[in-house]
Amino acid sequence: MTTIRALVLSCSLKKSPAPSSSELLGTQVLDALRTEASASGAGIEVSGEVLRVVDHPVAFGVSTDEGGGDGWPTIRAKLLEADVLVLATPIWMGQPASVCKMVLERLDAELSETDDAGRTTTLGKVAVVAVVGNEDGAHHTTAEVLQGLNDVGFSIAANASTYWVGEAMQGVDYNDHEHTPDATAGTTTVAARNALHLIGLLHQHGYPGQS
Repeated sequence: MTTIRALVLSCSLKKSPAPSSSELLGTQVLDALRTEASASGAGIEVSGEVLRVVDHPVAFGVSTDEGGGDGWPTIRAKLLEADVLVLATPIWMGQPASVCKMVLERLDAELSETDDAGRTTTLGKVAVVAVVGNEDGAHHTTAEVLQGLNDVGFSIAANASTYWVGEAMQGVDYNDHEHTPDATAGTTTVAARNALHLIGLLHQHGYPGQS
């Protein structure tokens, strides 16, 4: 049995135990990864956890450790063990949440962390993005986050995102729904299936090092 490790970073602005729509969708991506792995019949299982970033004292900065009790090194250790990173963010003012941007800034440090072959620590890891909001902007937010993750070495599968946005000028959140909207559920399944396919390929044929 091959185990694929997944880490969901929820970039909600609210600390636990407050309900979080972005954390709900991120959790659903993790569940879909487990379901798709089991259904594949390929001897794959997915282990993972959901971590809400604001529950940890993560400092602003662009290094792997900003010191002074910085909470990022603990999160980073989990990320380095993971094969798949799911970055889940709400939309605020048409933008990724500030917590999500802070995570991307901290990931910038990985460009300087390389192995003996010159490969970054993130090379060979797959990223999925989950976005929720009550206004339009899911495509813009997804584009920003996926570009940032790709810049620091993550691989992006086809259809590597899932999202939900409510109607403009109303107050229904994603976690207010009694049942997951079919369109979002279907998109989540495809994102999970494609991420698993890509990580399987990368395990078999990793990226070359510098010659």
